[in-house]
Order: sequence, then C-alpha cells, then structure tokens
Amino acid sequence: MSDVAAIHNLVQKHAQLKSEIAKIIVGQEKVIDQLLLCVFSGGHALLVGVPGLAKTLMVNTLSEALGLNFKRIQFTPDLMPSDILGSEILDENRQFKFVKGPVFSNIILADEINRTPPKTQAALLEAMQERSVTIAGVNHKMDLPYFVLATQNPIEQEGTYPLPEAQLDRFMFAVKLEYPTFEEEVQVVKRTTSDVSQKINPLFTAQEIIEFQHLIRRIPVADNVVEYAVTLVGKTRPDSNLATDFVKNYLDWGAGPRASQNLILAAKAHAAFNGKFSPDIEDVIAVATSVLRHRIIKNYKADAEGITEEMIIAKLV
Repeated sequence: MSDVAAIHNLVQKHAQLKSEIAKIIVGQEKVIDQLLLCVFSGGHALLVGVPGLAKTLMVNTLSEALGLNFKRIQFTPDLMPSDILGSEILDENRQFKFVKGPVFSNIILADEINRTPPKTQAALLEAMQERSVTIAGVNHKMDLPYFVLATQNPIEQEGTYPLPEAQLDRFMFAVKLEYPTFEEEVQVVKRTTSDVSQKINPLFTAQEIIEFQHLIRRIPVADNVVEYAVTLVGKTRPDSNLATDFVKNYLDWGAGPRASQNLILAAKAHAAFNGKFSPDIEDVIAVATSVLRHRIIKNYKADAEGITEEMIIAKLV
C-alpha cells in the first residue's frame, strides 16, 4: 500500500476508533484525540485531572479498541522498583529466573504516579526511553507498541512527590482533564447507573499500530515548519536570544530539544489524522500547549500574578 493510501486508511480507522471509544466514554474528545496522537507518534502521556473523571476507564477502553494488552500499576508510597519491573527468583532447579513485572505490557497505566518516591518513579525512565529494562545486567526488551500513560491528581499535595524534570520530559504530552459539561454529566449518570454494558470491538493489531507509527515518521516536513517549532521552543528559554521580556519575567526554565522533536512528531500525526500529507505551522500550534506545558518552569512572580503555563504558551504561539 502506498503512503497516500495508508494515510487515507488511517483517517478512516481514526474515525472508527473514536466512535468505538464513544460507546463507553462520554465527551472528553480533546483528551482522546491527544491520547491517540501520542499512541500513533510513539510517545507517552501524563494525564492531570481530579478524581472521578474516568481516567482509568478511558485508558482501559483505549487499549481494548486498539487491541493491545493493558496493565495498571497503582503507585503508592511503599511501592518498590522491583514491584514494577519484576525480579529474579530461584526456581526449583536452584537457577535464577526473571519474573516480569507489570511494566511488561503494551499500555501501562501508572496511576497516581506522584504518590511514590522518586526512586520508584525513576524505575520507568529506561522503559519509557529505551523500550527495555535492565535487571541484574540483562537487558529485557518490551513488546511493541509501548505506551505509558501516567495520571496525577493536581489538588492533593499531601503525601505526594513532584515528578523530577527528567521524568516529565519523557512524556510527550501533558493532558489536562476538565469536568464534563452539564449535558455530558447527565449522559454519564444515565449510562453508569443502568445495567446495560457496551462491548468494545478491537480495530487494530499491534503490528498495524507499529506500521502506522512508521508511516507517521515517514511524513515529510517543510524546513519552515521545523524552524518554527525549534524557534517556539527556543523562545521558552529565558537565557536564549529568542526570549522576550515576558518570558524572562515569568519563566525560570524553558523546554529542551526533546520538546522540538515532540512538536514535529505530534504535528505529523495531527496532519495525518486530518488527511494531510505534510504538517504545516497550524498543526504545530494545535499540539504546542500539550507538548510544552509540563516542560516550562514558572517563577514565583508568575505564581503571584496568576500567570499559567497555558497563558505563557498562548503568548509565544
């Protein structure tokens, strides 16, 4: 199949996928769009939202519709790295045998990732970046496609450990979940208080998703679009020549090169989902907030004046 035909096929499958997910999840279309962009770009996502917004249900539904294996890890203060990665045990023949932990799956839900100390959070770093885990000097490869979706509660600070910048940078997107509208909440209540259950049909195989990920990487990008993305990221760095007075006033730290890479990859996927054969600057702008919001660090002045990350990104775009 040619790449042009493959993109038309992806547009169709994307529409089917969204209607399949809508059988279970009411509303939250923007969030689902961003999760799908992440999956097909080969990235990871951090979901930030208050309890009860169906984060776990959304990930479970997504994995069913994509035909992928799904594991949920509940992060708690006493969770150890070996509880995530697995450990070596002595078998009946007195030989060491590696027993895989829950991190070995296609889609991992790291639930309330900021409830566990940095030592355990860091257990995911290699898996997210290298798609492999090293235990006792032996490298174990993950099954592809591999996607980590972490959730975080923004209002509970008691007993939480903020994610280090290096860990945050591993996430392609930070996605904010909002409360549903009145009409959506009415639908949610009707669906969840009846005895009717919907069945999700898997629409993809793991191999198909990998092929679509390769297709998105093959999409050509014009130099001016790449330069726009790199300039946008450069503008977030207070010590850069590109930085405006606004950025120097309100930001302590800007985004790194991984942000530029993620902007272009996500823009390619955004273009493909919309049936375009090459992304333009509008595609970069469409994904900029999700790619940059967790990579810029505000100073105390921004906090005091109620300046949000979204306001800063909107001004730069």
